[in-house]
Amino acid sequence: MTGPLHGVRIIDLTAMVSGPLATLMLADQGAEVIKVENPAGGDFTRSAANQQGGFAASFLNNNRNKRSVALNLKDPEGHRALLQLIKGADVFVQNFRPGVIERMGLGEDAVRAVAPDIVYVSISGFGEQGPYAQRPVYDPLIQGLSGLATVQAGSDQRRPQLVRTILPDKLTGVTAAQAITAALFSRERHGEGQHVRLSMLDAVVAFLWGSDMGSQTFVRGELPQQAAASFQDLIYETTDGYITLAVQSDREWQGLIRALERPEWADDPRFLTAALRQTHIDDRLALIQSVIVTDSADHWLTKLDAEGVPCAPVLTRTAMIDHPQVHANDLIREYDHPRAGRVRQTRAPARFSKAGDPVLNGAPALGADTSVLLQAAGYDQATIARLAEAGVIGLDTEPTE
Repeated sequence: MTGPLHGVRIIDLTAMVSGPLATLMLADQGAEVIKVENPAGGDFTRSAANQQGGFAASFLNNNRNKRSVALNLKDPEGHRALLQLIKGADVFVQNFRPGVIERMGLGEDAVRAVAPDIVYVSISGFGEQGPYAQRPVYDPLIQGLSGLATVQAGSDQRRPQLVRTILPDKLTGVTAAQAITAALFSRERHGEGQHVRLSMLDAVVAFLWGSDMGSQTFVRGELPQQAAASFQDLIYETTDGYITLAVQSDREWQGLIRALERPEWADDPRFLTAALRQTHIDDRLALIQSVIVTDSADHWLTKLDAEGVPCAPVLTRTAMIDHPQVHANDLIREYDHPRAGRVRQTRAPARFSKAGDPVLNGAPALGADTSVLLQAAGYDQATIARLAEAGVIGLDTEPTE
């Protein structure tokens, strides 16, 4: 059995995280993703820290199940070789700064000249137009401009805080993958490819709107600031670690009262309704913490679960890997990479009943597939050797251990 995108060929000119994560998701679902890189080093994340066997963890985790072709696109022969690979492809993805891909001679018209029905995808940082369009961008800049850092702080009047993961990069990748499959579906129905454009800024602002932009939703009814209900996290200290719990309904509140053996809270006028409990959230959370701190995490999780109170342990990253629920989900996989050694990664989170359990193929060495893919595109061995000697293409020549 094969993945749902088996037979789809994607030409991937993206680097760093947002684009590579999008094409990783599609590769995990069966697409053939051809990652096109410069022979002089390739994707920048190849040189990131935390390496083993010449492979950085960042590159491994965003580029598995792909093939690598190393082409010098500034050389006319390298440019022609890419156009040969594009012929018959279904998707072309790039995340250069706006205008760069056109100057490279690979704008939509040039690509569509050899692949008329291709889905052409452009991922940008701030957008393709406007005062920030040409600015360089990294994740923290989008967190700042989008309002995410202020949301994370809890109030407009508090010092903004960054989310401690590159959420804009990764969210943009997920959004791009969904948009690509939508465009492919549309092409299947209507026979035409289209240009999909998205920016990191657009992806994050749209993401925030569903839960964090309530005070900006009603036009002419905006609040002067985003007030915080509480600055306390729903994280509770126990005698041997941390847990989290959350109650919304009256039934869950009553269950919490029973689990914590505090019947007097049921008659406390501050907590009689969900609205009152939200109004007096700091008092409520402080009382809960004063009880939780008196015993162990396992003690409270057992009692809370017995009363139907939503709860979970708060784990370190290493502890999460060994949690029984993660094991039950068969989420973490290990396999042998030919150069990086034993690698641990997650499987693709979405599983398809007709696809079986896909094999994880490690991220490719730079130029690992240049020769075989150019041969399939009509190049003979002598031409490939000549192009390699001239530095137009890169071939993986390092022995595999």
